[in-house]
Amino acid sequence: MRTGQIWQWLYQKGVRDFDAMTNLAKGYRAELAERFVIELPEVVTRQISDDGTRKYLVRIAGGHEVETVYIPEEGRGTLCISSQVGCTLTCSFCHTGTQKLVRNLTAGEIIGQVMLARDDLGEWPEPGHNPHDETRLLSNIVLMGMGEPLYNFESVRDAMKIAMDPEGISLSRRRITLSTSGVVPEIARTATEIGCLLAVSFHGTTDEIRDTLVPINKKWNIETLLEALRAYPKLSNSERITFEYVMLKDVNDSDEDAHRLVQLIKGIPAKINLIPFNEWPGAPYERSSNNRIRAFADIIYKAGYASPIRKPRGEDIMAACGQLKSATERVRKGRAAIAAEAGIAP
Repeated sequence: MRTGQIWQWLYQKGVRDFDAMTNLAKGYRAELAERFVIELPEVVTRQISDDGTRKYLVRIAGGHEVETVYIPEEGRGTLCISSQVGCTLTCSFCHTGTQKLVRNLTAGEIIGQVMLARDDLGEWPEPGHNPHDETRLLSNIVLMGMGEPLYNFESVRDAMKIAMDPEGISLSRRRITLSTSGVVPEIARTATEIGCLLAVSFHGTTDEIRDTLVPINKKWNIETLLEALRAYPKLSNSERITFEYVMLKDVNDSDEDAHRLVQLIKGIPAKINLIPFNEWPGAPYERSSNNRIRAFADIIYKAGYASPIRKPRGEDIMAACGQLKSATERVRKGRAAIAAEAGIAP
């Protein structure tokens, strides 16, 4: 009973002061305060884009920093959270991938990003109000920030269970999307132990191209990945899988690529999010033209798949997809150096 009471104060009401937990005995509150502290990751900087996107530079234990992004929409909003400091995957188009992995985040540091964003948005329920009646400014979570979530599975799972708990933050599992680059052994586990929606950083229609863009493909190639994805909607009761596809000029944006993509995902309930490449200092790629992206989308749409083109958000504060990188770890490498690391001919 006591655990449930404290849980509700923390995760349903956002209370951080034991003395304010008024349904606990005064002596018990004092004992809790003596033995425990309630802390969130520290917000180092908070930037607001011209389009309303908010980017938080967040400091965690050990002085390490990650970035968290809130994207407002009409009557709702999505929080993009990080699961690792840096990343181990070195995807060649991704700014985060140029920062080496430092460590995994704990479950507390992951859910703490949700809580600090709710603090900033002022959306913990008012005293006396039913939290389930509140309008959610933070209505969706995407695990698309720094890191590969499935290389930190247990912490991600435990944090999302807190986010989904009906006595806590109480987000539907259909409001949470986990994005993976293709850690095949953990995909079925994600379905059964989390059950959220799944997105896949796909980005290439041949193993040759995907090996360069998403190097994890060398370990689990396209055929192996798609085999795991075909089982996911049945295991998790999800509606469909989102295929994320960053549009890179003269790399993966041809009509042939679009037709190949349609054939590869045939039979998988899916939508394809087309992401205009968000440039960053030293990036070895360029964004596909608007006309090329629209032509690519049209081929996919005519094949029967939703193919929304993601509108870049927060580019002016480096908060868009693939741009996140903690300030303390930021290294301004030249275009040639980054291309060489990625194995791309200049």
